[in-house]
Amino acid sequence: MPKVETFDRKQVLQNATNVFHKNGYNGTSMQDLVDATSLNRSSIYNSFGSKLGMFMEVLTHYRSCGKDNMKKELIHTHNASDSIKAIFNMYVEDILNDTNKKGCLLVNCKSEMTNQEPMIKSFMEQSQDQTTAMLEDIVYKGQMEKIFNQDQTAAQYALYLYSAIQGLRMTGILNNNKEELDNLVNTILKALY
Repeated sequence: MPKVETFDRKQVLQNATNVFHKNGYNGTSMQDLVDATSLNRSSIYNSFGSKLGMFMEVLTHYRSCGKDNMKKELIHTHNASDSIKAIFNMYVEDILNDTNKKGCLLVNCKSEMTNQEPMIKSFMEQSQDQTTAMLEDIVYKGQMEKIFNQDQTAAQYALYLYSAIQGLRMTGILNNNKEELDNLVNTILKALY
C-alpha cells in the first residue's frame, strides 16, 4: 500500500519553486530542496521521483498559476486590443513587483534547460504552443473586428507577440523602469495597428 503524504504538497511546491527560481535547476542541490521543503531526501524521491520530477511539477504549478492570473486579467477586457494590452500590462506589473530581479521561471528555464533535457524541452514547446494559440485567437478576433491590421496572419502576429513577451521578461531582469517598459510595450503593439 502506498504511503500517504503527510505534508502540504502545494506549500512544498511553492518552497521548491522559490529555490529553483533563485538558483536555477543546475544551481539547486538536493540539499537545497531538503532545506527549503523540510522534507527528507527519501520523501522527495518517494513523492516526486527525482529532482527533475520535482522540477517538472514546479514548472507545471508555476505555469498554472500564470494562466490563472492571465484569466483574471482577461475577464475584465472588452475587445482584442484590451486583451493584448492587459497581457502586456500584467507582465510589466510582474517585472515591477519582482524586487529580487529573478525574472520569469519559465523564461529562465527555457534558456537554461531546454537543450539539456528532453522532458523540459517538450514541456516548454507545449507551453509555447498554448500561449501562441491563445495569442493567435485574440489577434484573429481583433483582425475580424477591424481593430488589428492584416499585414500578417494571426499566427505570425502571435509568434511575434510571444517573442516580444519573452524579450520583455528578459529585459525586465535588468530594467524595471515603468516608463521605459511601457514605452517598449507601446512600440511592440504598434505593429498590430
